[in-house]
Amino acid sequence: MKDKIIGILAGMGPRSTAPFIDLVIDECQLQYGAKYDEEFPKIMIYSLPTPFYIDRPINHDLMKETIIQGLKQLEAAGASFIGMPCNSAHVYYEELKSAIDIPLLHIVDETIKKLPETPQRVSLFSTKTTFESGIYQSGIEQSGHEFVFKEKWQYELNVLIKGIKSDKEDPENVKLWKRLLEEVKGESIQHIILGCTDLNVVVVKTPEAINIIDSAKCLSEAVVRQYLNTDC
Repeated sequence: MKDKIIGILAGMGPRSTAPFIDLVIDECQLQYGAKYDEEFPKIMIYSLPTPFYIDRPINHDLMKETIIQGLKQLEAAGASFIGMPCNSAHVYYEELKSAIDIPLLHIVDETIKKLPETPQRVSLFSTKTTFESGIYQSGIEQSGHEFVFKEKWQYELNVLIKGIKSDKEDPENVKLWKRLLEEVKGESIQHIILGCTDLNVVVVKTPEAINIIDSAKCLSEAVVRQYLNTDC
């Protein structure tokens, strides 16, 4: 286990990197009781700037090429496996996975596992790219749940994500977040999948009436499980 090096391809967006690393450290304490410095894993973090924009079309070929270069750099530097705390990047998962020879964890698969077994009403808060790819909707429906979403929510989410990227302390971000949650509560939705790691900035304002399934936390749990896995 001590020979393993966790690779984290982060920076998508930049504000999500530090909170994700904190989640991984928390999971080390929860899953195997890490306490002293030497008991924590070696982690190689690559904060990768990518050509992603909230308010304009994405050059998907350039995006894939950029992410693959980042994955290959982590692999070449000795990473044993890679976690990628960016939901939008998983739109290209199969191509990314085939570009490297070490395991690449799947944030969507790990998040869907957290849904309850009994059918319930589920929504998704993500970037437009992630939403339009359908990668979460298919998993939600295949699990037997009802997916509920209003078109105007995506516009508001785009505004919120852009606001967080520009100024995470702007009080307007929290106001918009709370307004979105009130609208979701009005639709009797029981779970929101947080499919954008930038939204962690405002997720602490969540009322207890709605269960937030945070994709970043789900991935952090999977990262530490993979680290502890003696078979690979």
